[in-house]
Amino acid sequence: MASKRPQTMAKRAREQAVKEKRDRKRDKKAEAAAQRAAGGETAGDEIAEGESTGGEIADDESTGSDVPQAETDT
Repeated sequence: MASKRPQTMAKRAREQAVKEKRDRKRDKKAEAAAQRAAGGETAGDEIAEGESTGGEIADDESTGSDVPQAETDT
């Protein structure tokens, strides 16, 4: 019976890097959940709410409508 080929160091290093990345992501998500539970905002919350997107598209541009709408400056 032939023996199994040993695991290469490169493969082991790749697997370890993936595991560490998953651990960091899990920790980051747990920290964000803890902040949300405590009532604090995270950077992702601002983007999700559209507060800091950098620019907003008017309704007529986003729907593709060619009919111009009146703009109000208040």
